[in-house]
Amino acid sequence: MNKVPAGPVLDETLQPEHDPMLYGSRLLGDYTPDLAAVDDAAVNAFHEQGYMAIERVFSPSEIGNALAAIDDLIAGKDPTFRGIQREASSGSTSQERAVRKLMHFVDYDPRLAALSEHAGLQDLLQRLLGDEPELFQDMALLKHPGGREKPWHQDSAYFDLALDTAVIGVWIALDASTLDNGCMHILPGTHRMGPAEHFKVRDWQICDTAVQRQFDLAVPLSPGGCLIWHGMLHHGSPTNLSDRPRRALQFHYRPITSETITTEERMQHFGGAVRGAQC
Repeated sequence: MNKVPAGPVLDETLQPEHDPMLYGSRLLGDYTPDLAAVDDAAVNAFHEQGYMAIERVFSPSEIGNALAAIDDLIAGKDPTFRGIQREASSGSTSQERAVRKLMHFVDYDPRLAALSEHAGLQDLLQRLLGDEPELFQDMALLKHPGGREKPWHQDSAYFDLALDTAVIGVWIALDASTLDNGCMHILPGTHRMGPAEHFKVRDWQICDTAVQRQFDLAVPLSPGGCLIWHGMLHHGSPTNLSDRPRRALQFHYRPITSETITTEERMQHFGGAVRGAQC
């Protein structure tokens, strides 16, 4: 599996809290029940709105296996795995650190690889991309109680891929993802607006003042549900204000025929500071 360099890396342990008004409370009301229900109209809606929310893609046993695999990797049962990223526990006065993210794990655990290779999901990706999908990034996103925000951004701003590459993100809920524990938020249709300028603020992000928050939709999901979006769609997730974890897997796919560019070329499109803008 080919890896594509990501965007600038910031210190994830010392970021300020976000303005709570950045995230509204309007709930998405239009879910597709399962993969079998994804018809041509749903595919057309994805291309128009930039996302598709599916209530159930993976079974409880598949989700349970994924959670067990994550626990095993964190516990060090495969000593060759080095993809763990940590951050300071919210409110902790000690050096205790919580795992925030796991990356590049599909080659280390078949239970996680199986989800990324799920036949029904692969068929849907082929329909959405119009080409054979290639997995190029795999992450587990563990938002524990107090876990920080992921500011509004476009995924394509992180990848050194040709600007016209149709990147698709697949976000799989491992826990119930709710308004209070940091479910995903999206701005439908923003994928058709092209690259947005990103800045190093709380993260590599769209400037808060540029977020079209009036169009914000929250997308709660049950375990096994998926949110699928275009790489140019504006999306983010607020701080986990609950006492429950919000764990998820996120896979990124591209057409197998896609081409790469340099980081400098990418930044000419997405780098606000490079382009002389300010946030």
